[in-house]
Amino acid sequence: MRCLNDLALLESTDAEMAFAERLALWIHFTDAIPLSAIHNGALPVSQPLQANTAAESLSAEFNRSKAMLVNTIIKVCSAPPGESVSGLPSLPLEAPTSAASAWPPYRRFYAAQQYEMDTRIQPLRAKLRTALATASPRLKKLAELDAMFEKILRGRELELLARVPLLLKTRFEQLFKLHRAQLQSGDHPHQTDHPGQPDDRAAWMQGEGWLNRFCKDMQSLLLAEADLRLQPALGLLEAFKKEPTQ
Repeated sequence: MRCLNDLALLESTDAEMAFAERLALWIHFTDAIPLSAIHNGALPVSQPLQANTAAESLSAEFNRSKAMLVNTIIKVCSAPPGESVSGLPSLPLEAPTSAASAWPPYRRFYAAQQYEMDTRIQPLRAKLRTALATASPRLKKLAELDAMFEKILRGRELELLARVPLLLKTRFEQLFKLHRAQLQSGDHPHQTDHPGQPDDRAAWMQGEGWLNRFCKDMQSLLLAEADLRLQPALGLLEAFKKEPTQ
C-alpha cells in the first residue's frame, strides 16, 4: 500500500477503518462457523518441543525461497528488453502513438511475475503448516487456523492483487504522456535537435528514460508484493521458532 501511495496510484486506503473491521467484511457468516470451531476447539496440554534443527531448516528454506524470488524479480526487471522469454517485453519496432497500444505486453509481464510468486510461495506455506501440525498441539491449531483463513481469504486476495497491474497502468500512462510532451516541446533530456524530432527508442531504457523509470517502479512494486505474499509463511515460521523447547 505504501508503494502504491508513493506512486500516487491510490485514491484512498480506508485508513479510518480498523483492521478487524476491514477483515470482517471479507468473512461470510458461513465461514465463521468452521473458523470458530477450530479456534474454540479443545487444546491438549502442550508439551515443549524437543530440541532439534527443524526451525533452522525451515528458516533456511524460507530465506532461500525469498532470495530466489527477489533475485528473479531484480533480474527480469533489469535485463535488456526482449533478452529472455520471461523478461521485459521487447521494444516495439516503431514508437507507439498511445500508451494504450504499448501497455498490454507489460500487463502480461506483471501478471506472469504474480503467477510465478504464487506458485513458489503456496507450497512453502503448505510445508510450514505441515511442520507446525506435527510439532505441538498449539502449533497444530495455528496451522489449522492458517489453512482455514487461506481458504476463506484467498479468493479475495487474488482478486485484489489482480488489480495491481490495472493501477500500474496509470503510472505507465503518466510517464508515456510526459515523454511525448517533452518530445513535442523540445524539453526532452535526450533530445539535442529541434522539437518534434523522431523518438529515440534506444534512450527509453537509459538513465531517466521514461520506460527505464517505469521498469524501476514496476520492480519496486513487485518486490513489495513479494513481501506481502510471504507474510503468512513468515508468521508461521516465527511462531515455530518461538514455541518453547526443552
